[in-house]
Amino acid sequence: MTDMYYEKDANPALIANRRVAVLGFGSQGHAHALNLKDSGVDVIVGLRENSARRDLAAANGLKVATPQEAADWADLTMVLVPDQHQAELYSEAIAPTLQPGDALFFAHGFNIHFGYIKAPTDVDVAMVAPKGPGHLVRRQYQENSGVPALIAVHQDASGSAKQLALSYAHGIGGTRAGVIETTFKDETETDLFGEQVILCGGVDEMIRAAFETLTDAGYAPEMAYFEVLHELKLIVDLLWEGGISWMRYSVSDTAEYGDVTRGPRIVTEDTRAAMREILAEIQSGEFAREWMAESAAGAPILLAARRAVADHPIEAVGKQLRAMMPFLVEKSPENEGI
Repeated sequence: MTDMYYEKDANPALIANRRVAVLGFGSQGHAHALNLKDSGVDVIVGLRENSARRDLAAANGLKVATPQEAADWADLTMVLVPDQHQAELYSEAIAPTLQPGDALFFAHGFNIHFGYIKAPTDVDVAMVAPKGPGHLVRRQYQENSGVPALIAVHQDASGSAKQLALSYAHGIGGTRAGVIETTFKDETETDLFGEQVILCGGVDEMIRAAFETLTDAGYAPEMAYFEVLHELKLIVDLLWEGGISWMRYSVSDTAEYGDVTRGPRIVTEDTRAAMREILAEIQSGEFAREWMAESAAGAPILLAARRAVADHPIEAVGKQLRAMMPFLVEKSPENEGI
């Protein structure tokens, strides 16, 4: 069993004695910066001068500067911008400011593990990765609770990088729930695998394929939407609360029997072979190289996929049905906010 670390295992003074720059103010960035601030840590947010989030950060009582100014002021820099932008940001704004004894932190290991960022040997490089979206990290902190987190040390120049990572996790509320130590390699590879084969890629494709199967067979799109997308949350909540056994216990016997007899016909040996291929592509760095090249080219594949899903019938049907549910607040990229 992996060791778990809690509040008693962290020294809050380590992060309290640091000047922390949080680069980025999206989902994770706003949570880290505000939680650290409320924990008494001296924090500054680094955002480009044309960033639409500068006013939002300032309105929340945070100091705001350009990324280079923030990194120059800080002795611990947490990088919370998208993976594809981190290497350029590091080269332009962080690397010129690093001094011996500084710390460089991440919430995902992608750029360090695959070698897109290489820090000087006299700098601590560590990870603190909450296992939940930033909005939950912030809300749980405000409710005197926390979201479990991972920590990892890639480079321990000071000899106390692990203790500093635990202290940072304490500052954002992670030690209230529990912190697990891992490695940059394991966090990166398992995170990418989970996203691609189940959490995003697998679920996304299954939902659309099931919706199309029902509507192609003549069933009403509204019925198809409820059965293959809307009710998914009910099942995921059961899985989240008590695992597969609890979910199977909670559904009808009919549903459970359909699960155990038909599920293996969906996830076949061919599916498992595809999963192994995807994992190998992640482990070899092939996926990372593909994604970075895609991003450098302006992300044509990704943008085309966004347009395609926006135009899919399941999105139009879903928007209409969600409007009938006053307990739901409609979410979309157009009205996204913190």
